[in-house]
Amino acid sequence: MAVDYALIVVYLAGMLAMGWWGMRRAKSKSEFLVAGRRLGPWMYSGTMAAIVLGGASTIGGVGLGYKYGLSGAWMVFAIGLGLLALSVFFSARIARLKVYTVSEMLDLRYGGRAGLITGVVMWAYTLMLAVTSTIAYATIFDVLFDMNRTIAIILGGSIVVAYSALGGMWSITLTDMVQFVVKTIGVLILLLPIAVIKAGGFAEMKAQLPTEYFAPLGIGGETIFTYVLIYTFGMLIGQDIWQRVFTARNDKVASWGGTVAGMYCLVYALAGAVIGTAAKVLYPNLANADDAFATIVKNELPIGVRGLVLAAALAAVMSTSSGALIACATVANNDIWQRLRGVVTHRADGEAHDEVKGNRMFILVMGVGVIGIAIALNNVVEALTVAYNLLVGGLLVPILGGLLWKRGTVNGALSAVVVGGLAVITLMWKFGILANEPIYYGLLASLVTYVVVSLATKPTDEAILANWRERLAGRGGPESAEQPADATSVPATP
Repeated sequence: MAVDYALIVVYLAGMLAMGWWGMRRAKSKSEFLVAGRRLGPWMYSGTMAAIVLGGASTIGGVGLGYKYGLSGAWMVFAIGLGLLALSVFFSARIARLKVYTVSEMLDLRYGGRAGLITGVVMWAYTLMLAVTSTIAYATIFDVLFDMNRTIAIILGGSIVVAYSALGGMWSITLTDMVQFVVKTIGVLILLLPIAVIKAGGFAEMKAQLPTEYFAPLGIGGETIFTYVLIYTFGMLIGQDIWQRVFTARNDKVASWGGTVAGMYCLVYALAGAVIGTAAKVLYPNLANADDAFATIVKNELPIGVRGLVLAAALAAVMSTSSGALIACATVANNDIWQRLRGVVTHRADGEAHDEVKGNRMFILVMGVGVIGIAIALNNVVEALTVAYNLLVGGLLVPILGGLLWKRGTVNGALSAVVVGGLAVITLMWKFGILANEPIYYGLLASLVTYVVVSLATKPTDEAILANWRERLAGRGGPESAEQPADATSVPATP
């Protein structure tokens, strides 16, 4: 195991080194929060794929394959479909807005009154996403070093907080690109073929397992529908995803780069399900399906390869964790704290560096909070389900309505957030947190409320809509005031 340990230690040290590099580059708010909006297609595709494919997609995806066979791919498949839909239909327009948060987009569209309440909902979602990602460190470090759960969470979380706070989105972008490469090699190129070969090939897998393990809809139609409703639509509106869209060099990069990342997710989904199916052949009696990934890695892979694949699992968790952390801090600072203080968010050139310090401080504070909650929290699935239910039930309709329906109003949007959110909370209390009814009926209540209230209230002022159309066309915006004097000398990434 010494070689495996060395690989992991080098990997973690590399993450910190990239954080230090990013600190030297992030000199303005734009550089720190959205990597200066300079990412080219290759880096954009890699980092977008890295953030959406986290520990749940890797360890959880293999676990679903262990439990349901090939149809276990549907959860990650739904994530890929959401990323494809975002990239094809919305990301070009989102990138042209030149904003930092989803709530800023809602303010632009509806006239400056929707941001605070939507910011609170989005903050709760990104916080729980960061917490659940941080908890996953305990599983990985337990396999690696037989480490105490609390120490594992503190170690993994501290490394992510350190490189995220040092260089912001530049550090996260570079580390995510490395993590994308490590995941591709570790999971797709190494673990997938080795697992299939160890299980005796596809013919032996079919002979050993029930036929439903190879049925495309074996996991159940209702489960697939719920995955699409929560994860596909969740990809369309999450701050963690939008903040990556904001890093694109232009709208074409956002559209085509995201499409490539979405296709990669579909391949990754099928790979995880196949690995899980192979693990079912090799270890048919595991008490917990989510142990399938760690078990097959620990027992079937040779020294060195095992370390690289475990680094791939660690990479999956760190990419999602860092993306959720910077999204949580950005929303907390820009959408909640500054609005409560009444601070104007766009400052003069001389104060740009102070904004970097402020956002860096929020990452540190949120990071400490995330680590503390992760140590105290036990039921991760329920926490993540609550977060996604609130996100989709409360914010999906106002966001997509603002992008697609001119007649939508600020009163309709705010009413939809409140009614959808309350409906989801009430129905989770009645039917249970993991039930399907809360998201079904919560989303329906939000939609009906948005349409009825929008039609019953005064249309959005034409001046607001004119400014909205200008921003959608890529004209206007405060970006130029934030750039440091030498910003134009920093090249775009590939």
